[in-house]
Amino acid sequence: MTATWLRAAFFCFLLGEAASLGAPARAETFALVGGRVYASPDTTPLADAVVVATDGVITAIGSRSEVQVPQDARVIDCTGKTVVAGFWNSHVHFTEEVWKDAASAPAAALEAPMRDMLTKWGFTTVWDLGSDPRASLPLRARINAGNVAGPNILLAGNMYPKGGHPIYVPPEVEVPEVATPDEAAKRARDFLAMGHNGIKLFTGAFMGDKPVVNMDTAVAKAAVDVAHAEGKPVFAHPQNTVGVETVIAAGVDVMAHTVPSQRGGYTPEQLAQFKSQGIALTPTLSLFTTIVLDPAVTARIIAATVHQLKQFSENGGVVLFGTDVGFIKLYDTSLEYELMHRALSEREVLATLTTNPAKYFKAPKKGRLEKGFDADFAVLEGDPMTDVRNLAKVAYTIRAGRVIYQKP
Repeated sequence: MTATWLRAAFFCFLLGEAASLGAPARAETFALVGGRVYASPDTTPLADAVVVATDGVITAIGSRSEVQVPQDARVIDCTGKTVVAGFWNSHVHFTEEVWKDAASAPAAALEAPMRDMLTKWGFTTVWDLGSDPRASLPLRARINAGNVAGPNILLAGNMYPKGGHPIYVPPEVEVPEVATPDEAAKRARDFLAMGHNGIKLFTGAFMGDKPVVNMDTAVAKAAVDVAHAEGKPVFAHPQNTVGVETVIAAGVDVMAHTVPSQRGGYTPEQLAQFKSQGIALTPTLSLFTTIVLDPAVTARIIAATVHQLKQFSENGGVVLFGTDVGFIKLYDTSLEYELMHRALSEREVLATLTTNPAKYFKAPKKGRLEKGFDADFAVLEGDPMTDVRNLAKVAYTIRAGRVIYQKP
């Protein structure tokens, strides 16, 4: 990462902050009427319910007989539908070509791909785990200013081990490599100073038919220490067992993937450390269906990663939903839900989208539907407790009291 690149990104951050301060997003008063409402994944649903929100905050929730719909409210008929808290996707990337002109492109040119990639699937908050901040910072600012309909974007600046330019990243694309603890600490400080919300480390970089390049534990820990000193989380991409051990030794917060190459699953010692250190997991199972052509190999990889997810969940670990979308073009979330459901119940899958990330990332007003909470909703065509694939059938996505997707 060059000094010129950093200056340009920081300038975009300053412009973005000015834009977001100048024009707050508009939120309307509305009522979701007649639907089945799950206040959280572990509660009994409210039938024929009403949820009222004003200025981006839930002001009332209850049965139709209990809640008065304001006369000036926009009424959204949810008869036959299910209302849940807005979804989190804890692993996305704004790296596709369309986002490069995010600072100046017409809003419609950004909203169409945003719909296809995220808002159509119920996402109201996302973690971008590595993109060019010259695009992602102004994109976030325009969304926060109400100029572009989109989710709340949290950004993690990523770092690679020295000599660890992954084979799947085009060689002309600059990646920030770090060789020493001092370099890692400086890069972490630079990312946080320009407005990032966390850090992502490639504790292992895939090099094709060459050996994986792993990040030295001391280098990883230096970045972790900087982030934790500012109360920011650290994600990691481990590629093999060595990368997983670095996650543990460095004190990383979230493993951004399961690890197909670790045969036999996580060891008892690793599981014990995950639990004691509070390390979370984003499994990204459907990712592994896109990277090999041999169906038999894919089946073995999926079996291994589903097994890891089951081990991790049964050990009491926090599971977060994420797809690596943006790196992959599999926008439809149905397959991810189907694969996760091989290891988790319907309620547990819903928790990975709502209560788990809200609690883990300390967002106390998100993840549940309660009075005083943020008006973030996913309105589904069917009940996800009867068919987990209904989580992908979204009629409305509402973020901070603003409809950011409506099914045609």
